[in-house]
Amino acid sequence: MSNTITETNFNFPGQKSVYRGKVREVYTLENDLLVMVATDRLSAFDVVMPRGIPYKGQILNQIATKMMKATQDIVPNWLQATPDPNVAVGEACEPFKIEMVIRGYLSGHAAREYKAGKRILCGVAMPDGMKENDKFPTSIITPATKAEKGDHDEDISKEDILNRNIVSEEDYKLLEEYTYKLFQRGTELAAKQGLILVDTKYEFGKTKDGKIVLIDEIHTPDSSRYFYSEGYQERQDKGEPQKQLSKEFVRQWLIANNFQGLEGQTVPKMSDDYIATVSERYIELFENITGETFIKEDISNIHKRIEDNVLSFLT
Repeated sequence: MSNTITETNFNFPGQKSVYRGKVREVYTLENDLLVMVATDRLSAFDVVMPRGIPYKGQILNQIATKMMKATQDIVPNWLQATPDPNVAVGEACEPFKIEMVIRGYLSGHAAREYKAGKRILCGVAMPDGMKENDKFPTSIITPATKAEKGDHDEDISKEDILNRNIVSEEDYKLLEEYTYKLFQRGTELAAKQGLILVDTKYEFGKTKDGKIVLIDEIHTPDSSRYFYSEGYQERQDKGEPQKQLSKEFVRQWLIANNFQGLEGQTVPKMSDDYIATVSERYIELFENITGETFIKEDISNIHKRIEDNVLSFLT
């Protein structure tokens, strides 16, 4: 199999600390600078899979970078530079401990909750009589607590967020406003590619001077779900599954192999052929979301490539 990057151990000039998330590793340097490395780790059901996916980190980083630039006129973001295909460099800030999940359609987690009979999700009412993948009358925000590595994100209502003082009312109002605006822009960008942005999540942080900025990834297949526009309504009318662009295909494979991240369950073995298939699907995702041809970077020595590029940028 091709080389992948599943963990890093860099020591950059002025380095103060390292945070290792499910997929990204964030190096905090002096002068409030962050170096974020997108690894090839694959996370599903809040569990990191044992093997990496070739080019996945490059794909996520390049989509996120493109989408950050496409939304910076409506929401400020943390990004300053991308010295390597797997690396983003930006301003350090204090992350809010919630993810702003927004849903335009009854899909994924919301659909599973709905099927189980629930009509309230994160304090938000979902109409009766909906079918899986139906469009909501208006998009709904269903926040989640941001899990530490290895823990599960948990649904939370706006009321609980405010009551527990996780986010101030003033800040939350701005997070909501930004979330709706970002989702509208993401919907427009997707439509140009013949896609429907079904649901997504946004993460925000606050800079030292108190400015709220967009952080982490945006509109990537790991943070978002896309349907193909063509044939959407026909498939809904026939009660057929939607053709989608997201890592839902990985989740479905795991479910079919008796894994949903529950206690006592074992991650099924991923063969070389399956890993190659997942990599190909991620490349397909990149090209369909961006409308650009994916260019594979040299991964013969990916760690050295990243280190050399970051050092060149910093010095």
